[in-house]
Amino acid sequence: MNPAPHPRPAPGLPGRRGLLGGLLTGAALAAVPALAAPDHAGASPAPAPAGPRAPRPLLLGTYTSEGGGGRGIGTAAYDTGTGAITPGPVITGVENPSYLARHPSGATVYAVAEQGAGAVTAVAIGPDGTYEVLGSRPTGGSGPTHLSVHPSGRWLLSANYTSGSVAVHPIAEDGSLGERTDLVTHSSPPPGPGQGGPHAHQVITSPDGGHVLAVDLGTDTVYTYRLDASAGTLTEVSRAALAPGSGPRHLAFHPGGRFAYLACELDNTMVVCAYDPATGTLTPGSGQSTGTGSGVSYPAQPVVTGDGAHVYLANRGHNSLTRYAVEGDGAVLRLLDTVPVGGDWPRQLALSPDSSLLFAANQRSSTVTVFGVGPDGSLTGAGAPFPAPVAVCVLPLP
Repeated sequence: MNPAPHPRPAPGLPGRRGLLGGLLTGAALAAVPALAAPDHAGASPAPAPAGPRAPRPLLLGTYTSEGGGGRGIGTAAYDTGTGAITPGPVITGVENPSYLARHPSGATVYAVAEQGAGAVTAVAIGPDGTYEVLGSRPTGGSGPTHLSVHPSGRWLLSANYTSGSVAVHPIAEDGSLGERTDLVTHSSPPPGPGQGGPHAHQVITSPDGGHVLAVDLGTDTVYTYRLDASAGTLTEVSRAALAPGSGPRHLAFHPGGRFAYLACELDNTMVVCAYDPATGTLTPGSGQSTGTGSGVSYPAQPVVTGDGAHVYLANRGHNSLTRYAVEGDGAVLRLLDTVPVGGDWPRQLALSPDSSLLFAANQRSSTVTVFGVGPDGSLTGAGAPFPAPVAVCVLPLP
């Protein structure tokens, strides 16, 4: 969700405010005109050093109910060498797709519908570049902001921010969604300072596949659940308490599976957490600097390179990316510096499958900026910002 003031309402809530491997076809397809990149202050970033390579699909999440927003899931193609983005059509018929996730098979993509009557939508992606919207299912809550697919490919997990709950949906062989099998509301502990209730902001599966973790900004807690792989139900096994008023938002695991890095948006910190795969227990350390100075910069999301050597963090208020070096087999983050993101309000980050490119979805400037990632963790701007209406999620596909 969007602070300033926090929590900012999502579109559609009362009082709140591409190219896919070829030509997309279908009744819900609408062409997107190519737009000139906006003229931002300062010189455009230097091109990434790599030469052109085969393009790969890129999906873009937005708000369809917000002024200047998109009309569905945007599509594009990105050059895997230079990072250059080419616009494609729009997958329409999908409301407020503010977060996207890919099925492990690569044949389906899922989107939240961030609105009062929350929902999740399945979109099938054909090998020939065709697509089909497979339908939506209600999440049982309001304002879903995040979703992920269990590594088994059988379950979709979603986090309802406004109602503070986590939902589970079964995934059929064709990628479509069945009726919800569970809904867990975070009824305790009491909300943190300034919060009117629980606000589930993320739900993911641990790298070992044994546990599901839900990050709740409203209760300053990360809940760990065990998923019944047959029934699709969640059983709580532990809780990790963060500092009162810290506002934990998103976490990302180190590939070693024993540590995770948690962005706390309200106290402007990053927290290294130890994780025990046997019990599912997450143990937070002390909050550490994001390098953005005094005040609250609303850090949004961390991402970890595939080799586990570096972590990047999006800072919305500071309009920057924090760079950390990872040490101690994942146990230590060493702050390196911050890099201007080249856009306004970086809501979400994504690495390309090989971690050679970093994408930032900049909500308020309606752009996506791209950086080449060096072996030493350096970031090199890859061309001018790409126009994308109210860009809140970017998903590079393999």
